[in-house]
Amino acid sequence: MAMLLDGKAQALRIRDKIKNRVGALSTQPGLAVILVGDDPASHTYVALKQDACEEAGIYFEKFLYSAEVEEGEIIKKVRELNTRKDIHGILVQLPLPNQDANNVIPEIDPLKDVDGFHKENLERLRRGEPAIASAVALGVMKLISTALEHYPKGVNRTAVIVASVLFSEPIEILLKEHNLPTTVIQAESDNLAEVTKSADILIVAEGIPGLITGDMVKPGAIVIDVGTTRVDGKLMGDVEEASVEKIAGALTPVPGGVGPMTVAMLLVNILKAYGFQLRIDK
Repeated sequence: MAMLLDGKAQALRIRDKIKNRVGALSTQPGLAVILVGDDPASHTYVALKQDACEEAGIYFEKFLYSAEVEEGEIIKKVRELNTRKDIHGILVQLPLPNQDANNVIPEIDPLKDVDGFHKENLERLRRGEPAIASAVALGVMKLISTALEHYPKGVNRTAVIVASVLFSEPIEILLKEHNLPTTVIQAESDNLAEVTKSADILIVAEGIPGLITGDMVKPGAIVIDVGTTRVDGKLMGDVEEASVEKIAGALTPVPGGVGPMTVAMLLVNILKAYGFQLRIDK
């Protein structure tokens, strides 16, 4: 049976460290979240982020909009938040219901882009320069590192990401930094099972419950399930846990895996953004 990677326990340790660091600061870091529409999952995620910020001593401000809000109205708010000295991180909760994230995200000041999706942050990351990386990507990498502690050292491994290009890009950059050759593929690809079965490290983020089954996984692989979909009141991942846990060497549970780690790494990013801006202000 696969080793379950407890993201919740690891996240709590990180959050304790952040709380201590925030408590030692002379001023308070701040996060602003823009939430559009009434998707229950998005509201749940934002509530978790708010709780984590308040627990850590980080100022939190939320801006709610209807699903029909004009894209320009969101961009106007982003530009306003860019100028506020008390806000060090800006997060637009994705997915947006009717607006184009490709038009909204570039409007965020890269120094305040705590989700790590801004093109400038991705370019800095590629060049190995100081940058804010995706909180999800950082959480995924922490979980992979934890799993690899239980695997033989010095073995060449390959990774496969099943996700959109927007989502996979920061993870792919971080994997390559760790000398892990990476293939990106989407759920609708004809050769999906063939590609996933070749992966020593398999990361799945499509939002399709049960997409990956045991016969699509390489024996002993590390499987990171980022997908979360609510089905009949229950949170489901993209991985069919019952069949995959018999084949994989390590597996993240849903819930309790990537989700808590993403929230913890968001706090890390807020503190990093705060530090970047503090140095510029001086």
